[in-house]
Amino acid sequence: MSTTPQCGGLYYPTDALEPHISAETLSLHHGKHHATYVSKLNGLIEGTEWAERPLTEIAAQASGGVFNNGAQAWNHAFYWHFLSPDGGGEPEGELASAIARDFGDSARFREAFSNALTTLFGSGWVWLARDVAGQLHIQATSNAGNPLTEGHQPILTCDMWEHAYYVDYRNEKARYVDAFWELVNWEFAATNQGADEPFAP
Repeated sequence: MSTTPQCGGLYYPTDALEPHISAETLSLHHGKHHATYVSKLNGLIEGTEWAERPLTEIAAQASGGVFNNGAQAWNHAFYWHFLSPDGGGEPEGELASAIARDFGDSARFREAFSNALTTLFGSGWVWLARDVAGQLHIQATSNAGNPLTEGHQPILTCDMWEHAYYVDYRNEKARYVDAFWELVNWEFAATNQGADEPFAP
């Protein structure tokens, strides 16, 4: 039997992020798109070497359809933690210090991250990640890509697939990015910055 997590409930009601992200978007994004990735993954790994492997390992090491669905399942599980009704504001503590060290200050980081989000071509994700040397960097990935495949520690992410924003913002990516900053869960980001191992759904 697979140990891959099923697509459980969100950590908040579907209307909790309004007016920034609508209940309709969350219902479709989590209840349809994320759930489909999980369902397809469970079907693909049944009876294979991946069936008893943690989702984080699948997202880091698999290939083909197993990677595409497994990484998307992991990416989304990670992303939901960054959308918080109590989010927004600025990073604090060790994370703020690391951002200042590697980007100059939080304003410059936010500008660079926002630029990466609005200029990403096609569908994908933008990440703040920590490399093996401990440095923070911004990484844009296409489709299901994520920093785990390079041995890097994901700290923060934003989903730039159209299903994440099109219902609410149509093709106005910049408005979705502004909404994202109003919801960012910096406490969860700080947890990832201080962790030795990647997030495990």
